[in-house]
Amino acid sequence: MSQQHPDQPARPDPHPDDRPDGQLREQADELTYRSHYQDRVLDLTPVARPHASGLFRRVIAQGGYETRTTLSNGEQLLVSIILPLMVLIALSVTDFIVAEGATVSPVNLATPGVLALAVLSSGLTGQGIATGFDRRYGVLRYLSTTPLGPTGLLLGKAVAVVLVLIVQLMVLGLAALFLEWRPVAVGVLYAGIFIVLGAVTFTALGLLIAGTVRPEATLAITNLLWVILGAAGGVVFAVPENLFGELLQFLPSAALGEGLRSATVRGQFDLLSFVILVVWAAIFTGCTVRWFKWR
Repeated sequence: MSQQHPDQPARPDPHPDDRPDGQLREQADELTYRSHYQDRVLDLTPVARPHASGLFRRVIAQGGYETRTTLSNGEQLLVSIILPLMVLIALSVTDFIVAEGATVSPVNLATPGVLALAVLSSGLTGQGIATGFDRRYGVLRYLSTTPLGPTGLLLGKAVAVVLVLIVQLMVLGLAALFLEWRPVAVGVLYAGIFIVLGAVTFTALGLLIAGTVRPEATLAITNLLWVILGAAGGVVFAVPENLFGELLQFLPSAALGEGLRSATVRGQFDLLSFVILVVWAAIFTGCTVRWFKWR
């Protein structure tokens, strides 16, 4: 065995834990700890979810939640179903609305305008007001950071608009049929196209307003637009045949109302109204993408 030279510096002692006896003590301590505290240790190991919901299921769940919230809100229920139903009944049993001819009944003229009014209710006021207050209380920002994400959140709102609109069309359509509404058969398909396009247009407008101004202003603006456009914007009543009416027909509300009247009353597809709605839908959607603020 070699001996250390007297002038050579002494080697430092190894760390106690590196010695064999130190290892034995460490193992003994670990066994003692496990025997006493193993049942008390909190397991924080993440567990994989084999059946995690995909984007589609999350969107449907969010859309269903927003639909239930809308239909359980008294104010939204009033604007979405009760007021349009009252307008339908009032115009159908009176001669206030002027018929286009002797063969056209008031209910046949009133129903397409009321359906257009329902589209404004679900897209403009419904989603506009709900989104405005969700934005104020930070709900939008919170949900955008969840697995739902911003895209899923917007898709969920679109699903909610569709579901609410289906309920509106069922209630108003059955009421109109009870009042002897008789639309042109081929016009029902054309009307469906205008309803979908109108929902896209006014939902985009509602989100644009909700994402750029305060919720109190959103509440006032959307309700005011609903009243003005419904009464004088070519929705419930046809645009007048004068210069003012020629300008009014380029509004998205007038395009929706005229498109539905042409479809259900005359069985015609109003191409001009369709193009006007497409242009407004593109404008509102582009502005929403550009200026919408999540908080």
